[in-house]
Amino acid sequence: MAKPEVVRRIKSYSSATGFVYQYQFHEVKPVAGGGAAGNEYIYYVSADRKTMFPIRILVRADAMETHGTRIGRKLTGTEEYAVAKMRLFQAFDEIENFSATKPDLVVDSSNLESLLAQLDL
Repeated sequence: MAKPEVVRRIKSYSSATGFVYQYQFHEVKPVAGGGAAGNEYIYYVSADRKTMFPIRILVRADAMETHGTRIGRKLTGTEEYAVAKMRLFQAFDEIENFSATKPDLVVDSSNLESLLAQLDL
């Protein structure tokens, strides 16, 4: 029996750069190797409502472990998803030519705390 189609909701985000992006969550998958282990969140993004392109956000395991040790518990999967989404929004707001550069984004120890603060976690 074939798998049923997954319905993906398209959402909009009005960025500080003046662009309105449409995005949808596609998948999360574990990655290891290359010196950066963690979970990779993949979103599909459109700046023109015609073409979509993937954006990858790596949430590094070492940053999550360090934070978990500091607060005494691991972040839940939902909290980790929220951090990845906030990193996407941050990139929308900060990168002027986002659709042309199509950056691979990272959540690591340098930005994890500020992203969690935005979420009040």
